[in-house]
Amino acid sequence: MAARRPTIYDVATRAGVSKSLVSLVLQGSPRVGEGSRRAVEEAIAELGYRPSRAAANLAARRTRTVGVLIDDYTNLWFVDLVRGLHAALGPAGYRLAVVDVATADQAEDPVESMLSMRVDGLVLGMDPPRSLLERDDLSLPPVVVAGTRAVRDERFDAVANDDAAGARLVARHLVELGHRTLGQVCAGGGAGAARRAAFAAEAARLGVSVAEASWRDEASDEAGFRAATELLAASPGVSAVFAANDVLAVGVLGAARERGLDVPRDLSVVGYDDTSLASTRLVGLTTVDDRSFEVGRRAGSLLCDRMGADGGAPAPSGRESRVLAPRLVVRRTTAPRG
Repeated sequence: MAARRPTIYDVATRAGVSKSLVSLVLQGSPRVGEGSRRAVEEAIAELGYRPSRAAANLAARRTRTVGVLIDDYTNLWFVDLVRGLHAALGPAGYRLAVVDVATADQAEDPVESMLSMRVDGLVLGMDPPRSLLERDDLSLPPVVVAGTRAVRDERFDAVANDDAAGARLVARHLVELGHRTLGQVCAGGGAGAARRAAFAAEAARLGVSVAEASWRDEASDEAGFRAATELLAASPGVSAVFAANDVLAVGVLGAARERGLDVPRDLSVVGYDDTSLASTRLVGLTTVDDRSFEVGRRAGSLLCDRMGADGGAPAPSGRESRVLAPRLVVRRTTAPRG
Protein backbone atom coordinates (compact mmCIF):
# COMPACT_ATOMS: atom_id res chain seq x y z
CA MET A 1 0.00 0.00 0.00
CA ALA A 2 1.43 3.39 -1.04
CA ALA A 3 2.36 5.77 1.73
CA ARG A 4 -0.02 8.66 2.26
CA ARG A 5 1.24 12.00 0.95
CA PRO A 6 1.82 14.54 3.73
CA THR A 7 -0.70 17.37 3.89
CA ILE A 8 -0.56 20.97 5.02
CA TYR A 9 -2.15 19.82 8.29
CA ASP A 10 0.75 17.42 8.87
CA VAL A 11 3.18 20.29 8.34
CA ALA A 12 1.28 22.47 10.80
CA THR A 13 1.28 19.70 13.43
CA ARG A 14 5.00 18.98 12.99
CA ALA A 15 5.90 22.69 13.18
CA GLY A 16 3.51 23.35 16.07
CA VAL A 17 1.70 26.15 14.23
CA SER A 18 -1.69 26.71 12.62
CA LYS A 19 -2.60 25.71 9.07
CA SER A 20 -3.16 29.37 8.18
CA LEU A 21 0.38 30.24 9.27
CA VAL A 22 1.76 27.45 7.04
CA SER A 23 -0.24 28.98 4.16
CA LEU A 24 1.31 32.37 4.85
CA VAL A 25 4.80 30.85 4.75
CA LEU A 26 4.03 29.17 1.42
CA GLN A 27 2.82 32.49 0.03
CA GLY A 28 6.02 34.22 1.17
CA SER A 29 4.13 36.58 3.45
CA PRO A 30 6.32 39.07 5.35
CA ARG A 31 3.92 38.85 8.30
CA VAL A 32 5.47 35.58 9.56
CA GLY A 33 8.17 35.75 12.22
CA GLU A 34 11.58 34.26 11.46
CA GLY A 35 11.26 31.53 14.12
CA SER A 36 7.88 30.32 12.87
CA ARG A 37 9.04 30.45 9.26
CA ARG A 38 12.10 28.33 10.07
CA ALA A 39 9.95 25.77 11.93
CA VAL A 40 7.57 25.46 8.98
CA GLU A 41 10.39 25.16 6.44
CA GLU A 42 12.07 22.44 8.51
CA ALA A 43 8.76 20.54 8.81
CA ILE A 44 8.26 20.74 5.06
CA ALA A 45 11.75 19.37 4.43
CA GLU A 46 11.39 16.55 6.98
CA LEU A 47 7.99 15.44 5.67
CA GLY A 48 8.81 15.91 1.98
CA TYR A 49 5.68 18.02 1.64
CA ARG A 50 4.87 19.31 -1.85
CA PRO A 51 2.24 22.06 -1.85
CA SER A 52 -0.67 21.90 -4.28
CA ARG A 53 -0.39 24.68 -6.84
CA ALA A 54 -4.15 24.63 -7.36
CA ALA A 55 -4.79 25.02 -3.64
CA ALA A 56 -2.23 27.82 -3.36
CA ASN A 57 -3.78 29.64 -6.30
CA LEU A 58 -7.24 29.24 -4.82
CA ALA A 59 -6.06 30.63 -1.51
CA ALA A 60 -4.50 33.57 -3.31
CA ARG A 61 -7.68 33.98 -5.40
CA ARG A 62 -5.67 33.34 -8.56
CA THR A 63 -5.83 30.66 -11.23
CA ARG A 64 -2.41 31.52 -12.77
CA THR A 65 -4.18 31.40 -16.14
CA VAL A 66 -4.25 34.09 -18.83
CA GLY A 67 -6.92 33.98 -21.51
CA VAL A 68 -5.92 34.75 -25.10
CA LEU A 69 -8.62 35.53 -27.69
CA ILE A 70 -7.73 35.45 -31.39
CA ASP A 71 -9.88 35.39 -34.51
CA ASP A 72 -7.97 33.26 -37.03
CA TYR A 73 -5.83 30.23 -36.15
CA THR A 74 -4.60 30.08 -39.76
CA ASN A 75 -2.88 33.46 -39.45
CA LEU A 76 0.77 32.70 -38.70
CA TRP A 77 1.16 36.06 -36.96
CA PHE A 78 -0.48 34.53 -33.90
CA VAL A 79 2.21 31.84 -33.62
CA ASP A 80 4.93 34.33 -32.73
CA LEU A 81 2.52 36.39 -30.65
CA VAL A 82 1.72 33.38 -28.44
CA ARG A 83 5.40 32.46 -28.24
CA GLY A 84 6.17 35.95 -27.00
CA LEU A 85 3.35 35.82 -24.46
CA HIS A 86 4.64 32.52 -23.13
CA ALA A 87 8.19 33.91 -22.87
CA ALA A 88 6.93 36.59 -20.49
CA LEU A 89 4.16 34.75 -18.66
CA GLY A 90 5.62 31.22 -18.42
CA PRO A 91 8.51 32.10 -16.06
CA ALA A 92 5.99 33.94 -13.86
CA GLY A 93 4.04 30.71 -13.45
CA TYR A 94 1.16 31.47 -15.81
CA ARG A 95 -0.34 29.17 -18.43
CA LEU A 96 -2.21 30.32 -21.53
CA ALA A 97 -5.75 29.40 -22.52
CA VAL A 98 -6.09 30.27 -26.23
CA VAL A 99 -9.49 30.47 -27.96
CA ASP A 100 -10.09 31.19 -31.64
CA VAL A 101 -13.46 32.93 -31.68
CA ALA A 102 -13.91 32.03 -35.35
CA THR A 103 -14.05 28.32 -34.51
CA ALA A 104 -15.36 28.44 -30.92
CA ASP A 105 -18.81 27.25 -29.96
CA GLN A 106 -21.02 30.14 -31.07
CA ALA A 107 -23.57 29.28 -28.38
CA GLU A 108 -21.15 30.47 -25.70
CA ASP A 109 -19.70 33.95 -25.61
CA PRO A 110 -15.87 33.60 -25.55
CA VAL A 111 -15.48 36.44 -23.05
CA GLU A 112 -17.98 34.84 -20.67
CA SER A 113 -16.18 31.54 -21.12
CA MET A 114 -12.83 33.11 -20.15
CA LEU A 115 -14.28 34.97 -17.18
CA SER A 116 -16.02 31.83 -15.95
CA MET A 117 -12.55 30.22 -15.85
CA ARG A 118 -11.52 33.06 -13.53
CA VAL A 119 -8.56 34.01 -15.70
CA ASP A 120 -6.19 36.46 -14.05
CA GLY A 121 -5.79 38.49 -17.24
CA LEU A 122 -6.86 38.70 -20.87
CA VAL A 123 -4.88 39.27 -24.07
CA LEU A 124 -6.85 40.24 -27.17
CA GLY A 125 -5.32 39.42 -30.54
CA MET A 126 -8.48 40.83 -32.16
CA ASP A 127 -10.89 43.73 -31.79
CA PRO A 128 -12.43 43.74 -28.29
CA PRO A 129 -15.78 41.88 -28.49
CA ARG A 130 -18.93 43.85 -27.72
CA SER A 131 -19.57 41.68 -24.66
CA LEU A 132 -16.23 42.86 -23.25
CA LEU A 133 -16.75 46.52 -24.09
CA GLU A 134 -20.12 46.53 -22.35
CA ARG A 135 -18.72 45.24 -19.05
CA ASP A 136 -17.83 47.56 -16.21
CA ASP A 137 -14.26 47.82 -14.97
CA LEU A 138 -14.94 46.06 -11.67
CA SER A 139 -15.96 42.81 -13.40
CA LEU A 140 -12.86 42.61 -15.59
CA PRO A 141 -9.33 41.33 -15.02
CA PRO A 142 -6.46 43.33 -16.57
CA VAL A 143 -6.75 43.41 -20.38
CA VAL A 144 -4.02 44.01 -22.98
CA VAL A 145 -4.81 44.40 -26.69
CA ALA A 146 -2.07 43.03 -28.97
CA GLY A 147 -1.73 44.43 -32.48
CA THR A 148 -3.30 47.39 -34.26
CA ARG A 149 -7.07 47.24 -33.83
CA ALA A 150 -9.96 49.21 -35.30
CA VAL A 151 -11.82 49.25 -31.98
CA ARG A 152 -10.11 51.06 -29.11
CA ASP A 153 -11.03 51.31 -25.47
CA GLU A 154 -9.19 53.60 -23.10
CA ARG A 155 -9.53 51.06 -20.28
CA PHE A 156 -7.25 48.55 -21.99
CA ASP A 157 -3.49 48.59 -22.43
CA ALA A 158 -2.19 48.07 -25.96
CA VAL A 159 1.01 46.85 -27.62
CA ALA A 160 1.41 46.95 -31.38
CA ASN A 161 3.77 47.25 -34.30
CA ASP A 162 3.65 50.55 -36.19
CA ASP A 163 1.76 49.21 -39.20
CA ALA A 164 1.65 52.54 -40.98
CA ALA A 165 5.42 52.96 -40.72
CA GLY A 166 5.93 49.43 -42.04
CA ALA A 167 3.74 50.06 -45.09
CA ARG A 168 5.64 53.26 -45.84
CA LEU A 169 8.90 51.28 -45.76
CA VAL A 170 7.48 48.98 -48.45
CA ALA A 171 6.37 51.84 -50.69
CA ARG A 172 9.77 53.54 -50.47
CA HIS A 173 11.61 50.26 -51.14
CA LEU A 174 9.62 49.56 -54.31
CA VAL A 175 9.93 53.10 -55.64
CA GLU A 176 13.67 53.09 -54.98
CA LEU A 177 13.84 49.93 -57.11
CA GLY A 178 12.29 51.88 -59.99
CA HIS A 179 8.71 50.62 -59.84
CA ARG A 180 6.17 53.23 -60.89
CA THR A 181 2.92 51.27 -61.04
CA LEU A 182 2.27 49.44 -57.80
CA GLY A 183 -0.41 46.97 -56.81
CA GLN A 184 -1.83 46.24 -53.39
CA VAL A 185 -3.74 43.23 -52.09
CA CYS A 186 -5.61 44.80 -49.19
CA ALA A 187 -7.07 43.41 -46.00
CA GLY A 188 -9.73 44.74 -43.66
CA GLY A 189 -9.47 45.28 -39.94
CA GLY A 190 -7.30 47.59 -37.87
CA ALA A 191 -3.84 46.49 -39.04
CA GLY A 192 -4.95 45.88 -42.62
CA ALA A 193 -6.64 49.26 -42.87
CA ALA A 194 -3.60 51.04 -41.43
CA ARG A 195 -1.25 49.31 -43.87
CA ARG A 196 -3.50 50.00 -46.85
CA ALA A 197 -3.91 53.70 -46.14
CA ALA A 198 -0.25 54.33 -45.34
CA PHE A 199 1.02 52.47 -48.43
CA ALA A 200 -1.32 54.38 -50.75
CA ALA A 201 -0.48 57.73 -49.13
CA GLU A 202 3.28 57.17 -49.29
CA ALA A 203 3.06 56.02 -52.92
CA ALA A 204 1.10 59.15 -53.80
CA ARG A 205 3.65 61.31 -52.01
CA LEU A 206 6.38 59.67 -54.07
CA GLY A 207 4.44 60.27 -57.28
CA VAL A 208 3.48 56.71 -58.21
CA SER A 209 0.06 55.12 -58.71
CA VAL A 210 -1.46 52.18 -56.82
CA ALA A 211 -4.03 49.67 -58.07
CA GLU A 212 -5.89 47.74 -55.39
CA ALA A 213 -7.73 44.46 -54.92
CA SER A 214 -9.24 43.15 -51.68
CA TRP A 215 -9.23 39.58 -50.40
CA ARG A 216 -12.40 37.92 -49.22
CA ASP A 217 -13.08 35.77 -46.18
CA GLU A 218 -10.00 34.47 -44.34
CA ALA A 219 -6.47 35.65 -45.11
CA SER A 220 -5.45 32.52 -47.03
CA ASP A 221 -3.11 31.95 -49.95
CA GLU A 222 -6.22 31.16 -52.04
CA ALA A 223 -7.68 34.57 -51.19
CA GLY A 224 -4.38 36.20 -52.13
CA PHE A 225 -4.29 34.21 -55.38
CA ARG A 226 -7.77 35.33 -56.41
CA ALA A 227 -7.24 38.95 -55.46
CA ALA A 228 -3.90 39.10 -57.29
CA THR A 229 -5.37 37.40 -60.36
CA GLU A 230 -8.05 40.10 -60.54
CA LEU A 231 -5.51 42.84 -59.89
CA LEU A 232 -3.04 41.74 -62.56
CA ALA A 233 -5.80 41.21 -65.12
CA ALA A 234 -7.29 44.66 -64.51
CA SER A 235 -3.91 46.45 -64.25
CA PRO A 236 -1.36 44.67 -66.47
CA GLY A 237 1.16 47.48 -65.99
CA VAL A 238 1.68 46.66 -62.32
CA SER A 239 5.30 45.66 -61.71
CA ALA A 240 5.24 45.25 -57.91
CA VAL A 241 2.60 44.08 -55.44
CA PHE A 242 2.36 44.68 -51.70
CA ALA A 243 0.22 42.11 -49.88
CA ALA A 244 -1.29 42.84 -46.46
CA ASN A 245 0.40 39.79 -44.92
CA ASP A 246 2.73 36.93 -45.81
CA VAL A 247 0.01 34.34 -46.39
CA LEU A 248 -1.72 36.58 -48.93
CA ALA A 249 1.68 37.28 -50.51
CA VAL A 250 2.19 33.56 -51.14
CA GLY A 251 -1.11 33.64 -53.03
CA VAL A 252 0.22 36.55 -55.07
CA LEU A 253 3.30 34.47 -55.95
CA GLY A 254 0.97 31.71 -57.14
CA ALA A 255 -1.01 34.14 -59.30
CA ALA A 256 2.21 35.45 -60.88
CA ARG A 257 3.32 31.92 -61.71
CA GLU A 258 -0.08 31.14 -63.18
CA ARG A 259 0.25 34.12 -65.52
CA GLY A 260 3.79 33.15 -66.54
CA LEU A 261 5.42 36.04 -64.68
CA ASP A 262 8.85 35.57 -63.19
CA VAL A 263 9.36 36.84 -59.62
CA PRO A 264 11.19 39.17 -59.23
CA ARG A 265 12.21 39.82 -62.85
CA ASP A 266 8.67 40.57 -64.05
CA LEU A 267 6.93 41.19 -60.75
CA SER A 268 8.26 42.12 -57.30
CA VAL A 269 6.20 40.90 -54.31
CA VAL A 270 6.30 42.07 -50.69
CA GLY A 271 4.42 40.69 -47.69
CA TYR A 272 4.04 41.73 -44.07
CA ASP A 273 4.65 39.97 -40.70
CA ASP A 274 7.94 38.14 -41.45
CA THR A 275 6.44 34.79 -40.53
CA SER A 276 8.28 31.47 -40.69
CA LEU A 277 6.68 30.98 -44.10
CA ALA A 278 8.39 34.07 -45.51
CA SER A 279 11.86 33.01 -44.42
CA THR A 280 11.75 29.51 -45.95
CA ARG A 281 14.27 28.86 -48.71
CA LEU A 282 11.50 27.96 -51.13
CA VAL A 283 9.67 31.29 -50.70
CA GLY A 284 12.36 33.81 -49.68
CA LEU A 285 9.77 36.56 -49.37
CA THR A 286 10.66 40.22 -48.92
CA THR A 287 8.47 41.34 -46.05
CA VAL A 288 8.17 43.57 -43.00
CA ASP A 289 9.20 42.30 -39.60
CA ASP A 290 6.38 43.50 -37.37
CA ARG A 291 8.16 42.10 -34.30
CA SER A 292 5.21 39.92 -33.40
CA PHE A 293 7.22 37.91 -30.87
CA GLU A 294 8.25 41.13 -29.13
CA VAL A 295 4.65 42.41 -29.26
CA GLY A 296 3.63 39.25 -27.41
CA ARG A 297 6.50 39.43 -24.94
CA ARG A 298 5.81 43.04 -24.07
CA ALA A 299 2.07 42.44 -23.84
CA GLY A 300 2.78 39.56 -21.43
CA SER A 301 5.19 41.67 -19.40
CA LEU A 302 2.70 44.51 -19.16
CA LEU A 303 0.01 42.07 -18.08
CA CYS A 304 2.33 40.69 -15.39
CA ASP A 305 2.71 44.20 -14.02
CA ARG A 306 -1.03 44.72 -14.00
CA MET A 307 -1.67 41.40 -12.27
CA GLY A 308 1.06 41.85 -9.68
CA ALA A 309 2.54 38.57 -10.88
CA ASP A 310 5.72 38.99 -8.83
CA GLY A 311 3.73 39.00 -5.62
CA GLY A 312 3.79 42.76 -5.27
CA ALA A 313 0.92 45.16 -5.68
CA PRO A 314 -0.62 45.38 -9.18
CA ALA A 315 0.56 48.31 -11.27
CA PRO A 316 -1.64 51.41 -11.02
CA SER A 317 -4.42 51.95 -13.53
CA GLY A 318 -4.13 54.30 -16.49
CA ARG A 319 -3.98 52.99 -20.04
CA GLU A 320 -0.53 52.38 -21.50
CA SER A 321 0.14 52.10 -25.23
CA ARG A 322 3.41 50.77 -26.64
CA VAL A 323 4.23 50.95 -30.36
CA LEU A 324 7.20 49.02 -31.77
CA ALA A 325 9.10 50.12 -34.87
CA PRO A 326 9.04 47.62 -37.78
CA ARG A 327 11.89 46.86 -40.17
CA LEU A 328 12.03 45.84 -43.81
CA VAL A 329 13.50 42.39 -44.51
CA VAL A 330 14.69 42.22 -48.12
CA ARG A 331 14.89 38.74 -49.65
CA ARG A 332 14.67 37.50 -53.21
CA THR A 333 11.10 38.43 -54.27
CA THR A 334 11.98 42.08 -54.99
CA ALA A 335 14.37 43.47 -57.59
CA PRO A 336 14.90 46.63 -59.68
CA ARG A 337 12.31 47.26 -62.35
CA GLY A 338 13.49 45.55 -65.53
